[in-house]
Amino acid sequence: MTGVHVGAAVVLLLTILLGLGHMFREAGPAESLLAALLFGSTGVALVLVLGKGLGMSRALDVALVFALLAAVLGVAFVLRGWPDDGPGEGGGP
Repeated sequence: MTGVHVGAAVVLLLTILLGLGHMFREAGPAESLLAALLFGSTGVALVLVLGKGLGMSRALDVALVFALLAAVLGVAFVLRGWPDDGPGEGGGP
């Protein structure tokens, strides 16, 4: 594993930690959705970087599964967890 792979993995882990800290400070529904999407995409990148650095050929398959799960998580959160606007709210016509 080269220094480039280690450096990229550290930067990705710091990104996850910063996103987690921001989510705990701003705990609204939009922030939670964005944090979940950040964790999913950063997790995919982390698996790809570590898989390439360690020579694991199946890391691409794992990363694809994580990407699909992150997309499903985003859709499920919007459909089930987003607060509904009542009539007259939301500024629509």
